[in-house]
Amino acid sequence: MNEGNTVTVTTANTSMPRRMLNEAQVLTLIPVSRTTLYRLAKNGRFPPGIYISPNRRVWFEDEVVAWQNAVDEFNPSRGRGKGRRPRAPA
Repeated sequence: MNEGNTVTVTTANTSMPRRMLNEAQVLTLIPVSRTTLYRLAKNGRFPPGIYISPNRRVWFEDEVVAWQNAVDEFNPSRGRGKGRRPRAPA
């Protein structure tokens, strides 16, 4: 055995680049329209995309996954969206 060599093992490889998703890829993961996606990002309820060129916007996959996990933590019995009329009694 060669005892002079030390091997360092890390659990998270921080040198790996973060995966970027384009708009079409995000919309396949998030079941909303394009307009709703941009409204959510504008209101701070979805991770903001970044422009990597003047006409190319991307989202980081880890931020989208973190948002999905946070949505799962919300109260499932929450009411309908703001501005919706309550249902008429039958």
